[in-house]
Amino acid sequence: MHFTRPRELVVAAVLGLVLVYVVFQLAYGDLPRLPTLAGVTFAVLAVIEAIMAYTIRSRIKAGRVTASIGIARSVALAKASSLAGSFMTGGWLAAFAYAFPRRDELVASVFDTRAAVVGAVCSAMLVAAALWLEHSCRTPPRDERQDSRPTTG
Repeated sequence: MHFTRPRELVVAAVLGLVLVYVVFQLAYGDLPRLPTLAGVTFAVLAVIEAIMAYTIRSRIKAGRVTASIGIARSVALAKASSLAGSFMTGGWLAAFAYAFPRRDELVASVFDTRAAVVGAVCSAMLVAAALWLEHSCRTPPRDERQDSRPTTG
């Protein structure tokens, strides 16, 4: 497995944007109103992954890593979260792009615009936290690992 590349995130975001915009074009009138706090789930995941990143990073720097399978699972979680967050950021931006110009015509689009902003911000937070978690799971260069250990003497 390789670390997440920027182009993968861009592709996921564009796919989310296109798919959601097409769905809104075809069926906006039939869809229920978007819940304003629907995107907050991604913010909660972002906080959890940021805490994991901080913990793992400090353990790696201190040389206290005992279970490398846990680090591998964290990398997999980070990769999946960054891709899902990118896809949903694109989707929320599509919802915003569709609803914002129509807020004078449709009352529902005022609420959907708010939900889209909350969702886009929270999804972007998840992408950032996931990328930090992925970065935190990298093994530091050899000289940096040696410098961080306490010396005896």
